[in-house]
Amino acid sequence: MPRADSPYNSDVYGLDAMAQAKLAALAAKALLRTPVETARDGVWVERGGKRLLSFSCNDYLDLSHHPAVKQAAMDAIQRYGVGAGASRLVTGNHPLYAALEARLAALKGTEAAMVFGSGYLANVGIIATLIGANDVVFVDELAHNCILAGAAMSGAAAHTFRHNDCGHLADLLKAERGKHRHALIATDGVFSMDGDLAPLPALAALGDAHDAWLLADDAHGVGVVGGGRGSSFAFTPPPRVPLQMGTLSKAVGGYGGYLCASKPVIDLLKSRAASFVYSTGLPPATVAAASAALDIIAHAPAAVAKPLAKARLFTTALALAAAQTAGVPVVLGDIQKALAAAALLESEGFLVAAIRPPTVPQNTARLRVTFSAAHDDADILRLADVIKTRVLSA
Repeated sequence: MPRADSPYNSDVYGLDAMAQAKLAALAAKALLRTPVETARDGVWVERGGKRLLSFSCNDYLDLSHHPAVKQAAMDAIQRYGVGAGASRLVTGNHPLYAALEARLAALKGTEAAMVFGSGYLANVGIIATLIGANDVVFVDELAHNCILAGAAMSGAAAHTFRHNDCGHLADLLKAERGKHRHALIATDGVFSMDGDLAPLPALAALGDAHDAWLLADDAHGVGVVGGGRGSSFAFTPPPRVPLQMGTLSKAVGGYGGYLCASKPVIDLLKSRAASFVYSTGLPPATVAAASAALDIIAHAPAAVAKPLAKARLFTTALALAAAQTAGVPVVLGDIQKALAAAALLESEGFLVAAIRPPTVPQNTARLRVTFSAAHDDADILRLADVIKTRVLSA
């Protein structure tokens, strides 16, 4: 609590009034969001005194609770302590990083890899380092916010192309590429809110034709598609994607972001990417856990195949287009309808998040249903039945 004479007891220059007005405006539009305390145990969560079966988690392989992953984290704490202590360019580059980055490079088939503090830090650092004021970025309109933030931070000219529309991108490249020194095409590999894959072979071909580098954010692809290697490997042959970015916080079950690329690119980013240079390194336990999880992904193809198979069981039950990834959107359009559907499902024992703008475009509020290797088929079919009979038929 602030002291009685503290200036923080009163509204300083209208700051509180501004915040309260914005909160009220968001609430009036049903767009106010607040974190809800949630204790998670695999696919089960406890929230508000209720035990719910979650279909809203990105831990697609349930590796955050795998005994080998937890043991690796505990062993790392015993040996190296809890925190990294500094940025990686000072003293925070503990020995566990080398093993993790070697595993990532091997997984993606690149010369080198580097780990960032998070996926958001990775994208803003990568884009703002490689692209500058004399350059141009072409971004899929549904790309993750961190890609848009990186493009804005870079100072480059930025153009959005219609979602997965290579014809539109080709037109933009023809009109704009010649005006700039360097060019970057940036996209999600797997679009988490729509559950679809980027057309990476076509994007790579356009990049080659127009001397533009391709960056694919594979946060929701690794461990789920392409035999666990991610979205680039969902195609035969895999396209050439020189900048393969991703996270360690979804199927890998932990935290952090990464880039897999050529050694010169990685060396440059380790020296100049601000979000790397000025961030404390990840805790040793987090790095060790990620290495253990990647070992499991590499050697457990049957487990890796389960999230997509379970998503397809769900889409078949609802007569939806076959799932391409472990996330399936049930688009309802209206915000209140999506919130009501989520509340109804909670009353039935399910946690399924209602996703609202600005996370998704206006008038496309939805349920985002995600699937884990740990989900039971009978529970998936029960969820599908409730959605079919009480949400979609309402």
